[in-house]
Amino acid sequence: MARKFFVGGNWKCNGTVEEVKKIVTTLSEAEVPSEDVVEVVISPPFVFLPLVKTLLRPDFSVAAQNCWVRKGGAFTGEVSAEMLVNLGIPWVILGHSERRLLLNESNDFVGDKVAYALSQGLKVIACVGETLEQRESGATMAVVAAQTKAIAERIPHWSNIVLAYEPVWAIGTGKVATPAQAQEVHTELRKWLHVNGGAEVAASTRIIYGGSVNGANCKELAAQPDVDGFLVGGASLKPEFIDIIKSATVKTTA
Repeated sequence: MARKFFVGGNWKCNGTVEEVKKIVTTLSEAEVPSEDVVEVVISPPFVFLPLVKTLLRPDFSVAAQNCWVRKGGAFTGEVSAEMLVNLGIPWVILGHSERRLLLNESNDFVGDKVAYALSQGLKVIACVGETLEQRESGATMAVVAAQTKAIAERIPHWSNIVLAYEPVWAIGTGKVATPAQAQEVHTELRKWLHVNGGAEVAASTRIIYGGSVNGANCKELAAQPDVDGFLVGGASLKPEFIDIIKSATVKTTA
């Protein structure tokens, strides 16, 4: 089963109304591969979601960067999955390492979030990844397997999930996993899905890479057989994001 290449742009906590309009205009004017070749999802901060959704080209989708773990209510500062559905936002990023590390979101909490978001009809970019200390101690697969297991044991199926492998040591540091390092973890994650979810889940679930992806390194990473796309941070705010989207054509010519 062919897996459609997926490119997500995580703007994180960046942007003004003027900057957002400029970025969206750049994206709208760009020539990129068709929807048959690549799925593109843009994830601005909550406050810009309606603006981006209104202005963005119709072949791109929009994602929130987070949502609350259950139905809304007396949870000051949170945004519920139901609110995102009401706004017509189809995707949400959950379990990003910045939230795991800075806000102490546990594997179980992330798993609960993913399950609830799916139950409300959202599609999820679920993030996993190890710190530098964990990689150097040889614990990479144990860590990402535990993070993935906490999601797997709470969900009925994988059809609305994209799994994003983001080594924490490569996020925003300028360090990037080598294509071989990325492929190694993606292969192991796919094996884990095969053992714990079955052959169809393993073959169809997209596993994307995040961690200092840019216009210069994206093609070599995209050429790896188990790298099904990217979750892009800083570079998604720059024109080179177009080059990263275009790297999807590596799969069609391989």
